[in-house]
Amino acid sequence: MSGQYITSKYEASIATVTFDRAEVLNAYNEEFLDELLQTLKEVFSRDELGAVILTAKGKKAFSVGGDIDYLEKLNSQEAKELSQKGHQICNLIEESCPVVIAAVDGYALGGGMEIALACDIRIASTRARFGQPEVKLGIIPAFGGTQRLPRLIGVGEAKELLYTGDIIDANLAYELGMINKVVTPRSLYTSARELALQITDRSAQAVTMIKRAVNKGYNEGIKAGSEYESNAFAECFKNEEHSKRIREIKRIVKEDN
Repeated sequence: MSGQYITSKYEASIATVTFDRAEVLNAYNEEFLDELLQTLKEVFSRDELGAVILTAKGKKAFSVGGDIDYLEKLNSQEAKELSQKGHQICNLIEESCPVVIAAVDGYALGGGMEIALACDIRIASTRARFGQPEVKLGIIPAFGGTQRLPRLIGVGEAKELLYTGDIIDANLAYELGMINKVVTPRSLYTSARELALQITDRSAQAVTMIKRAVNKGYNEGIKAGSEYESNAFAECFKNEEHSKRIREIKRIVKEDN
């Protein structure tokens, strides 16, 4: 599937969704977000997918967030509708069955960083840069950054980045726990793909349940998360997949010994 700003391709159980507006550093406008939302809905509707890689064209930016000319023209109601659409996109990523991996090269700022924060895993190149600089424009993050960033790096560190609008490099982002891994630009997509293949080699049902359990605990509290975990654990024993995987592990251990 190829659109004006967003493209997608499929490889067995993996999909790659790519931002394709490199001439403006993959900044979003209304058409960009509409296309991204529809593409993600189509991608996530495919039952065969276990992982989705979210990446971008160009070496300079994953996405620098909102197109300045677009933001400048918004009135209050339009701004609210933009924020709601951004939340819809990020919630869709967070709640989807497949694991979503952000492969970040260059700048991930504003809404671009917020989309990355909604992903399950973030891999960044050494030239990646992260920030929520909205405060410098007299506005605030609109796609969930004030909620997801503190969950990842702690309230104190998140408030400092949000209050100052500072941009940090990949190494500091890794130290803060914002990203999972830092790799060379040349190996960025390969690293994301290898991780996606590793995840899709696991039980798709179990991975989806783990994702839901973690999210439920974050969003609804440990009691709700723990209750879901117990029910999901029991659900795993209603089919033969776990038995087959256990037998295979026992066979490998026996051969190794």
